[in-house]
Amino acid sequence: MSFTVAIIGRPNVGKSTLFNRLVGKKLALVDDTPGVTRDRREGDARIGSLKFKVIDTAGLEEAFDDSLEARMRRQTEAALEEADVILMLYDARIGISPMDRHFASWLRKSTVPVILVANKCERKDALADLGEAYALGLGDPLPLSAEHGEGMGELFDLLLPYEKEQVEEIAAKDRPIQLAIVGRPNAGKSTLVNKLIGQDRLLTGPEAGVTRDAIAIEWEFEGQKIKLVDTAGIRKRARVQKKLEKLSVADSLRVIKLAEVVVLVIDADISFEKQDLTLASHVINEGRALVVAVNKWDTVKDKNAVLQHIRDKLEISLPQVRGVPVVTLSALTGRGLEKLMPRVLKVYELWNTRISTSRLNRWLELMLEKHPPPMAKGRRLKVRYMTQVKARPPTFSLFMSSRGELPESYIRYLINGIREDFDMPAVPIRISPRTGKNPYVDGKK
Repeated sequence: MSFTVAIIGRPNVGKSTLFNRLVGKKLALVDDTPGVTRDRREGDARIGSLKFKVIDTAGLEEAFDDSLEARMRRQTEAALEEADVILMLYDARIGISPMDRHFASWLRKSTVPVILVANKCERKDALADLGEAYALGLGDPLPLSAEHGEGMGELFDLLLPYEKEQVEEIAAKDRPIQLAIVGRPNAGKSTLVNKLIGQDRLLTGPEAGVTRDAIAIEWEFEGQKIKLVDTAGIRKRARVQKKLEKLSVADSLRVIKLAEVVVLVIDADISFEKQDLTLASHVINEGRALVVAVNKWDTVKDKNAVLQHIRDKLEISLPQVRGVPVVTLSALTGRGLEKLMPRVLKVYELWNTRISTSRLNRWLELMLEKHPPPMAKGRRLKVRYMTQVKARPPTFSLFMSSRGELPESYIRYLINGIREDFDMPAVPIRISPRTGKNPYVDGKK
């Protein structure tokens, strides 16, 4: 199974009923008597195409001695340690109890993401009192009926990011980092690659356009596998006339699309030109992580002025990715080269950032309180919750009411908040608003 889900809650809130619903069999005993489940039970669960392991747990009890209840609690704690995500159930017909509040406080301290589930919501009157669940500090409650199978589509949406996360992490473990070296002709890209790998692997020379094909080289830096790809120089489109150069440029743009981190090499003698900024913008639009390498730095006289000029240009032209690392070096002599790869690995790590759903929604509550969403059709837009659907680059879904469209300015406000509060400079961040109708309105499922 790709990830593990633990079902947790006080006795008799419907954990075993949900467990049976997810595994498609009546594996767990279900009865109105509280405390039927004592050991944790595991099963292979499925919602549509989504497959995962689910753990049914004993009802949480406030017991820490050697009693049966305390031993049951320890079984539940073991399930918590094993899980990638927790479903905390409470009985929506009864409402929030003091025990629910106590264990919600306990779960908030955990590093494992928590999804709050309001079970037994098959009747509309149960939906009316969901507001009190916000006091638990676990985000929006998901209305669900484990007995009747209502709300499973919404549960699918909330669990899907964890499948993608596990698949990406497993796939990335043994795979080399895809690192592309791009820039204008004669910026020193091939010289830089040769110096990095310690051999004259690529043809270099003073003539512009020596490299025509994208050349991939397997390399290793401090135990990390790297796939270095040198590319042909990219000039302004208006200057590209010959068919061969057009093919070379198209190949370079394809490499950027397949890369994970892109090093943009610029000539310090020429400094930033419009073509460099166009290339940088293209890298960001493709969702790649970016590092700027300022080559031929040993020939620069007023180093402070040139460096400030480059940083100002980046700040003005790429406001969507603040903090792009700038490394000054000489590919010919190797001076400053030791700074490049640590920056590449750091930005690659940021590009792979994962933020847990519970942590993300606690942050979202503060952002909404600080600056509420705008009005639409006379009513304020309601943001329900937020979840990260993928990394590489960090991409988030923002679930909201369907009354209106969230302005681009508000999305930028949230992106800037994520970048600042979670320390994620230099990488693209994407937020996709999603709207959906309440499945329980007008009796529709």
